[in-house]
Amino acid sequence: MIRWLSILLGLFAWCARADSSGDRLAVAGVAEFTAAYQAWDGARFGAAAGLFRRACTNAPGSSTNFYWLGAAEFHRMLQLRSLPVTSANTLAANAAMDAALVALETAVKLDKGDAESHALLGTLYGMKINGNLIRAARYGPRVVRHRDLALASATNNPRVRYLVGTCQFHMANGAAAQREALATFLLAEKLFAAEATQPAGPLDPRWGRSSCLTFTGRTYEQLGQWAEAAACFRRALIEQPSDRLAKEGLERVAQKK
Repeated sequence: MIRWLSILLGLFAWCARADSSGDRLAVAGVAEFTAAYQAWDGARFGAAAGLFRRACTNAPGSSTNFYWLGAAEFHRMLQLRSLPVTSANTLAANAAMDAALVALETAVKLDKGDAESHALLGTLYGMKINGNLIRAARYGPRVVRHRDLALASATNNPRVRYLVGTCQFHMANGAAAQREALATFLLAEKLFAAEATQPAGPLDPRWGRSSCLTFTGRTYEQLGQWAEAAACFRRALIEQPSDRLAKEGLERVAQKK
């Protein structure tokens, strides 16, 4: 009996150490992710993903760690897609997309109510469609399912609304659909502003606001509202000076005003 009690106590101590190590790695990963987001640095997104992957190994039951791993790989994919198109960049971006999907699918298995993971999955499956009718038949239902689960779990989450807006933006066909996307982005921005007034824990997500402003500007641009577009692009650049899409958008609309 004493022997088994010693074994159990040893296991509990090992699990506590593993969880503590996983927490430290995850906190370090969030710091690296935040720096990568501000600089739009693919190497740092990769470093953040490495830290989160180690955190997942140490705490395989943590949906939070898998969410962050998926978010890091998602943004690493976006950064790679912003580079000149080469076979190496395309392969690396596809690998990052696949890694993000695996991590986020694991996150929602561990926590079915993980709204941000559902929203990211809906976005990723939408990107996989890329205008292809065959892929639309395969991935379209997944886009809808994950979007609906995200909104059901967290109606007032700014990243959920922002990611839903990006899907609407890319699928918009005509001014009415563009205005619908704009309404979603404007709601997301209000939610981001409210979130900014609240304290954040070390593992709480706080990414997305600058990108939401950029997409809001792009939507205003599509609607021919140049002044509103320029204002959004400027605000995005205040939040994230390295935002290439905001810089290019501001240059475009400045010529049209």
